[in-house]
Amino acid sequence: MKILIAGGAGFIGSTIASACLDSGIQPVILDNLVTGRREFTEGRPFYEGDICDGDLIDRIFAEHPDIQAAVACAALIVVPDSVADPLGYYRENVSKGIQFVDHLVRNDCRNILFSSSASIYRADPGDFSVDEASTIEPLSPYAGTKALFETILRDIAASGVLNVISLRYFNPIGADPHLRSGLQIRTPTHALGKLIDVHHAGEPFTITGTDYATGDGTGIRDYIHVWDLAAAHVRALTTFDEVTRTTPYRVLNLGTGRGTTVRELVTAFESVTGTPLTIIETDRRPGDSAGAYARVGLAQELLGWKAERSLEDGIRDSLRWYARRDTVLGA
Repeated sequence: MKILIAGGAGFIGSTIASACLDSGIQPVILDNLVTGRREFTEGRPFYEGDICDGDLIDRIFAEHPDIQAAVACAALIVVPDSVADPLGYYRENVSKGIQFVDHLVRNDCRNILFSSSASIYRADPGDFSVDEASTIEPLSPYAGTKALFETILRDIAASGVLNVISLRYFNPIGADPHLRSGLQIRTPTHALGKLIDVHHAGEPFTITGTDYATGDGTGIRDYIHVWDLAAAHVRALTTFDEVTRTTPYRVLNLGTGRGTTVRELVTAFESVTGTPLTIIETDRRPGDSAGAYARVGLAQELLGWKAERSLEDGIRDSLRWYARRDTVLGA
């Protein structure tokens, strides 16, 4: 089996590619390297360019006519940046995404795994858990791009042109256990990346938002190990026809089914490192929400998949990658 991974030189896309290779699936990588890294494409067929470049997509399929599905990971993902530049986010994530789908259809590639996001949900105010039928209420332009593109894919699938599995990611952490890749961004915006940075710098950690209606007032997230996330993609690819046979557009949550607040994440981090942190509390960031965690029964039912790794596993693998990152990517 051969697949195309758009955004396959990024953190998640490269990990999916590694999991595919380990499972006997050949990934072909397309990435413009705006945030992706060439180092993550080593040993894999790689095309540098944009998802909206029709001539390039045509060349990929001419050289790999046996591609059976596409994994659409390419996107801008930083919530505060999307608040500052919504036009840029809708251009990159929606307008170019439509062009990409058009190029895929023209080349008779009609199975798409779409990297969506749990940020599109309005959380249940009782326990902050969500399933695939929960209310959609994007609170940032980034989340808006994901919700809108899901609508586009759903409508195209309903016309009979595509089969789509839309995977709503919760909060990926960790790294490829073999350390072939990991989070490549040196100034991460997510909580665990910042925890690692301040831990090594000996600086305080800032909790942004302490007035949410959660148990301890801090935001709640579902932290899923990126290797578990990648394993779900492998299962979706190998069961794609079965999953979409009666429903050409499927939505699945990919999370652990457990909610972790920021304070709980800090406690787990301190436990793994054995080092206490100094904490500073401040206001919410633009576009932030209380968050949510997944109800994951449908992914278990349809894919035969569930997350296997713990929060502490994710923290440990993130720290292992941090120690190796400069060797892989250069100082």
